[in-house]
Amino acid sequence: MADDRMTDLLRTRPVTTPAMLAVFSDRTTIAHALAFESALARAQAGTGVIPPDIAQAIADACANLVIDPAELADEAALAGTLAIPLVARLRAAVGGEAAAAVHKGATSQDVTDTVLMLQARAAADLVLADLTRATVALADLAARHAETPAIGRTLLQDALPVAFGLRIAHWMAGIEDAATRLRRDVADHALIQLGGAAGSRAGLNGTGEAVAAHMAHMLGLGTGAPWHARRIGIAAIGTSLAIAIGALGKMARDVALLSQNAVGEAREPAVAGRGGSSAMAHKRNPTGCQVALSAATRAPGLAASLLGGLPQEEERGLGGWQAETPVLADLFLLAAGSAAAMADIAEGLEIDAPAIARNLAAAGIGTDIGDSAAIVRALITRQQG
Repeated sequence: MADDRMTDLLRTRPVTTPAMLAVFSDRTTIAHALAFESALARAQAGTGVIPPDIAQAIADACANLVIDPAELADEAALAGTLAIPLVARLRAAVGGEAAAAVHKGATSQDVTDTVLMLQARAAADLVLADLTRATVALADLAARHAETPAIGRTLLQDALPVAFGLRIAHWMAGIEDAATRLRRDVADHALIQLGGAAGSRAGLNGTGEAVAAHMAHMLGLGTGAPWHARRIGIAAIGTSLAIAIGALGKMARDVALLSQNAVGEAREPAVAGRGGSSAMAHKRNPTGCQVALSAATRAPGLAASLLGGLPQEEERGLGGWQAETPVLADLFLLAAGSAAAMADIAEGLEIDAPAIARNLAAAGIGTDIGDSAAIVRALITRQQG
């Protein structure tokens, strides 16, 4: 029965955002796959590969076809790919001789990869928005505390004084660098995939490049040569996500340490219903940091899976690229949850100046913060420039 089907919201929602879940939902995936087939038909009509009326019939069918995700998932599990049962349904909906023009010159991996890149573009926009929120808020905090003497800590022990804002400025710089890398890798590698059965664009009467360019324009993707067995772009986006998650985790680790009862120099903003304990009512746990640190624990292994898939076999690999979609989706889910949590913390971070001063005085290491203020200003200027 439908009610007995497994859902995974209890697993996924605590680590990510509703907006990111929507990007990778089953219905969004199906919508993107149908958008691929519609764009393919319209692009082929524009280059004379198929007649315009047939292209319109295919586009109309894509716009009106209703597919139950659960049924399609069962069929995809049997077929080995989402595209095979989806294209079969689309051909049945188009009917007649026009059915033969559906999916012409394309292959299942073209659909899978293009759908993933459409999702990557939308998902990256969500993550980058929260990374920007975090860096803007942290720049403000760093400037405000650029000359606040605080204990510097190395190897988890008291070291020499630093400006409290210097620590914050380094959080900001790490997150900003990660955002720059992610933005670049998505722009460079979120491309249309159209190579056909063996990556040669056979069956398109020599118009493959033009068809791909038209499709890319309609779908909002970049264009380039087919990349069926060249998976560097997927690995680049995935590792950039892992680096961003790690940069957020650095901030989360520090905030969690600073919020310890014996330190008390900073803590997450108080939010009703967040950070409590089921057994100890007096506790105020750093739950946002927990989200980011959990993501930072999982991300390296996920990124390694993408790197492990780079040695694909010849024109299309077996098992390697099929593993990428769920792995990249998980990285985006984790990055979204981490970025949203740490942006909220950055915007509401409670800094306890008396505790900072009290801890520094108790350490008896003076107040010489060196060039902390100048370094903070340089990092902030870089972020704002």
